Amino acid sequence: MTPRRGSGGPWEARIGYSRSVAVAGHLWVSGCTSVVDGEVAHPGDAQAQAQVAFANALAAVEDAGFTAGDVVRTRLYVVDVAANGAAVGAVHGAVFAEIRPASTMVGVSGLLDPDMLVEVEVEAFRVET
Repeated sequence: MTPRRGSGGPWEARIGYSRSVAVAGHLWVSGCTSVVDGEVAHPGDAQAQAQVAFANALAAVEDAGFTAGDVVRTRLYVVDVAANGAAVGAVHGAVFAEIRPASTMVGVSGLLDPDMLVEVEVEAFRVET
């Protein structure tokens, strides 16, 4: 059986996805935003939203038994990347300064909630013993 974990977020059951799925040393964490207790935190502040989104993503990593050091890939989806990309990138740089995973930042026209400015995905890997 594949370990699938939920975060209790409002969209998981409605849309039909898991927060994370782990298989044979691999972990995929679905897109995480700045939603806290069902509400978007920090509307209008991409940097603060990125901090919360990465905290949410890394909480899912740890919940699955992995560590931040196991992260090998990130994807950042940023609304208005020209205005918000540098701030989001700075948060990524602070979180992953020593880890330096492969990463992609993509500018998008919008996310699930119009107050969301950032969504991040994280993939991790570790050798199973």
